[in-house]
Amino acid sequence: MITDPQNVNPVKGGFVDPRALMSIRHLEMRARVVVEGFWNGLHRSPFHGFSVEFTEYRQYTPGDDPRYLDWGLYGRSDRYYIRKFEDETNLRCQLVVDRSKSMTYGTGSITKDKYASTLAATLAYFLHSQGDAVGLLTFDERVREYLPPRHKLSHLRQLMLALEKPAEGKATSLTDPLDHLVELVRRRGMFVYISDFLAPIERLEASLLALIAGRHEVAVIQVLDPNELALKFEGASLFEDIESGQTLYIEPAAARKAYVPKIAAHNAAVRRTCEKLGVSYLQLTTDQPLENVLFNFVKERQRRGRPGTVSRNPGRA
Repeated sequence: MITDPQNVNPVKGGFVDPRALMSIRHLEMRARVVVEGFWNGLHRSPFHGFSVEFTEYRQYTPGDDPRYLDWGLYGRSDRYYIRKFEDETNLRCQLVVDRSKSMTYGTGSITKDKYASTLAATLAYFLHSQGDAVGLLTFDERVREYLPPRHKLSHLRQLMLALEKPAEGKATSLTDPLDHLVELVRRRGMFVYISDFLAPIERLEASLLALIAGRHEVAVIQVLDPNELALKFEGASLFEDIESGQTLYIEPAAARKAYVPKIAAHNAAVRRTCEKLGVSYLQLTTDQPLENVLFNFVKERQRRGRPGTVSRNPGRA
């Protein structure tokens, strides 16, 4: 279901129901739908808290920030006009995406892998449309595919094809991809790390720290299924570990008392690791609209003093 953009607040409201979004077969089309939904909601909302270039002007009124005055236009017209929210950057962004078997879990039609791939494709499409260079590294127990950041349409298509490949890894190493990138990437850039983080995290801090030491900006996005947080299953069932194949007969009502605190403690440890290092952290469940994720991504970059160019020019993608 697509909600009316006129009634959407991009901070609180959703745009496209994730179930409807995932029914779109082509990954790039899903990414385009999310980015267009983001722009529609933002353009019609009263929120102008970060840099957005709409390429139009309005007459200056008392109280407007004088930093946005267009002095060139003043010289031609002898009137004060505001040129809305303009900034420039050349961002190099590396998307790091978990393709292990644990990511194939999902309730209904939405797996974590499909949601995470759509999220990565959305960020790639959005950043490419801004003129930024985007790369991709996929991993499971080892690095699977690496595409360095570039800004070419053919490169974006190649990135989309890589994200459409099935997740097949038997295990997860949260540190190997970061250690790999420390060796590969010398130019300063941004890394967006997308995973369920349902793996040992003892070495995660050291690997993140190595990236930060290279003056890179790092954002961690944890993608989980709602059932993984609450174990909302009814009746005793046979559960199978997707990666190891081990099976266990469980009564969810009885297991829930021990499980919920443990998963909460693990996720809190991931969050604390990020907070300790000053790394941006966001936890998502697969029932959350991706437009709000994109909004929070841009807002967080501005909060950290790195607004980047955000221009309404989808034709460039």
